[in-house]
Amino acid sequence: MQFTFVHNNLHVFDLERSIAFYGEALGLRESRRVEGRGRTFVYLSDGHSGHELELTYVHDRTAPYDLGENEVHLAFSVDNFAVAHMLHEQMNCICYEDPEHEIYFISDPDGYWTEILPSDHGSFR
Repeated sequence: MQFTFVHNNLHVFDLERSIAFYGEALGLRESRRVEGRGRTFVYLSDGHSGHELELTYVHDRTAPYDLGENEVHLAFSVDNFAVAHMLHEQMNCICYEDPEHEIYFISDPDGYWTEILPSDHGSFR
């Protein structure tokens, strides 16, 4: 038996704002959209890994989500760490940096964190 990683899911408060954020910050694009039972599911893809980020939008949600201590995060590697860092600085979305380990985190409009590390980074994989 073999399991294959398909997607990660995040519940978002403002779907269009989240789609725009992930497009600008990480180059993710909508690959498909499913509507049903008062929810919209939007799948975002990087176009090459096969893994998707599923954004779930609950239509009648009236308040942002409480993320608790936010101990869950996504992780992306990038081939040009310095350029990515400059983009995220311009977007003002860097929420934590660890220069010693050459990683940093960005925060999306709902407060979810994404780890950014260079593609040749050996640790934390």
